[in-house]
Amino acid sequence: MMEHDALDAGLGDADDDDFDEAVEAEDDQLPDHRYLDREVSWLAFNQRVLELAEDPTVPVLERANFLAIFASNLDEFFMVRVAGLKRRIVTGLAVPTNVGRAPLDVLADISAEAHRLQLRHAAAWTEKVRPALAGAGIEVVTWDSLDDDTAARLTEYFQRNVFPVLMPLAVDPAHPFPYISGLSLNLAIRIRNARTGRQEFARLKVPPMLPRFVEVAGDGPGVRYLPLEELISNHLGDLFPGMEVLDHHAFRLTRNEDMTIEEDETENLIQALEAELLRRRFGPPIRLEITEDMDDVTRALLLSELDITEQEVYRLPGSLDLRGLFDLSRIDRPDLHYPPHVPKTALAFQPPEQNGRADLFGAIRKGDVLVHHPYESFATSVQAFLEQAARDPHVLAIKQTLYRTSGDSPIVQALIDAAEAGKQVLALVEVKARFDEANNIVWARKLEKAGVHVVYGLVGLKTHCKLALVIREEEGRLRHYSHVGTGNYNPKTSRIYEDFGLFTVDDQVGRDLTRLFNELSGYAIEKKFKRLLVAPLHLRKGLLRHIEKERQNALAGKPSGVRIKVNSMVDEQIIDALYRASQAGVPVEVWVRGICSIRPGVPGMSENITVRSILGRYLEHSRIFSFANDGDPQIFIGSADMMHRNLDRRVEALVRVIDENQLRELTTLFDLAMDDGTSSWHLGSEGEWTRHSVDAEGAPLIDLQEHTMALVQRKRRARTAR
Repeated sequence: MMEHDALDAGLGDADDDDFDEAVEAEDDQLPDHRYLDREVSWLAFNQRVLELAEDPTVPVLERANFLAIFASNLDEFFMVRVAGLKRRIVTGLAVPTNVGRAPLDVLADISAEAHRLQLRHAAAWTEKVRPALAGAGIEVVTWDSLDDDTAARLTEYFQRNVFPVLMPLAVDPAHPFPYISGLSLNLAIRIRNARTGRQEFARLKVPPMLPRFVEVAGDGPGVRYLPLEELISNHLGDLFPGMEVLDHHAFRLTRNEDMTIEEDETENLIQALEAELLRRRFGPPIRLEITEDMDDVTRALLLSELDITEQEVYRLPGSLDLRGLFDLSRIDRPDLHYPPHVPKTALAFQPPEQNGRADLFGAIRKGDVLVHHPYESFATSVQAFLEQAARDPHVLAIKQTLYRTSGDSPIVQALIDAAEAGKQVLALVEVKARFDEANNIVWARKLEKAGVHVVYGLVGLKTHCKLALVIREEEGRLRHYSHVGTGNYNPKTSRIYEDFGLFTVDDQVGRDLTRLFNELSGYAIEKKFKRLLVAPLHLRKGLLRHIEKERQNALAGKPSGVRIKVNSMVDEQIIDALYRASQAGVPVEVWVRGICSIRPGVPGMSENITVRSILGRYLEHSRIFSFANDGDPQIFIGSADMMHRNLDRRVEALVRVIDENQLRELTTLFDLAMDDGTSSWHLGSEGEWTRHSVDAEGAPLIDLQEHTMALVQRKRRARTAR
């Protein structure tokens, strides 16, 4: 492993200094207040998710799923972003945010906006999605609505399946206030001792291992469910015999679960990470959600015992923790889901015979193969590529980065099989992938036991790039088969994440990956790559140079244009470069899923910048960087978002796409995404996102994801017909 500083060695040449000085001079001419606040922009992204849940044209179980996604997203926002702001305030490191405001002021803004969104989220469930589900025969009922026979059956269920695992915790001089785990759903209960008349308090955790919605048996055609917390609430007398239950209310606590690993070459990274995971369970509280009807006595007790402020309290109508809707959204009602889509095998990887096995190496030797997930299958491309490599006697070595994958992953199994077959196998496992740390430790150790060489990347950097390299002996020489992707090597998420992957046997890419893997696993410092742009050394300056070239072309009257598709667009240097390009007349198109700090459409600064966002059944995850280059387009795909952490504190890689057909495919996709006839959200100069989903006559606009799905189907049918 090597220090971050070592990676930056040798970059201070004269050309770079001149370039930096020119950039700084240009930046002085840009106006102040030219960025949108990143935290507020993130909340605007989650509002777009909520708008899908509110949309009556979306299948109702998918709407329930979007409500659950919104809730899960907001939890992570508090655990990481809000927690980070608070930590900076408490520690005195309250540096201004990306818009130059004090963290305390931003905290007040996002608190107000989060309150508004949580109330809108609760209303979307109670007033829109829940009634729509009931209309479709899926009813979420209350205890009071049950008849006596049904209530008796549920009482029996409670006694048999719920009561044994409940753990009521009293609070009195002999029992201190219990620890409340993050994101757990709890009941705050006030009881009176019938003998002494004294009031007491108890906390009861709703067991997370039980179904959140209990099915209510009935004779009708539909199905009914009772929230688990409501079943428990109506049987509190069984938990406190001889006591009078005065009141009960649900509450939920969010804790700071961001992680700070102090890396040192002398310590064991895995052990440090395991210690930090343990500490994370006890992070300070940052949000308390309570039911609308909670009494003042209970609320005051919680605020006092949890040491939380009024600003951090979210009083909500209806049920808390709507992540439980993930369970309901999985109900087997095809008529209430998006129409099923089975990923198709990419044309290049289709076997020559109906039930035969494709030779992926042979297909890649014929030319670069670009695969678009989930429209095209991950299993018959990336997974099959590694499985074929594992069993091929001519394959000598496999090298791969792993950022997030599933524990039962066939990718991990293929690496194990290859190692057991005597091949050299290197797996670079990023154990610091947020919220996947514990899982990654488990299967990293599993790989080590199988004989895989497991390394954990570079001190001070996360390895986020998506790379696989297979070394195969062919006719007395070694050949490199490379895969560079935009998404994780995760078969489960590959069905819902939109991503690209490029397979190539090009020697330039093979040599680039060989050098990069040597850098990641050893002590080599490689400055020069041919078809890759790599962070933290080259990526930022490489992109800035491409953008600057487009600016110069525009000034010279040559064709110009910049197109960028990312999950997040925050980095100020990149944004300023896009502003300067816009000022020179370069058409700039940004396709972003989440955070975007660009202000488009500002006269004199960004009137040539257009920003769109597309959300739907699939999570738009690929990153594409396209430059007109005076008629000779330069297009890259890869793993990097335009954020400080990606450009400065991560190992990222973009690969240049060179095949003419693939360049056209990526260009056509971008054309459609930015077309006014395509359903999307448009960003305004003040940070407002406006949804455009129907035309002037009210007809639905083109759904990009459905269109892409149909396009892949047509390509497949055309191939079959031939």
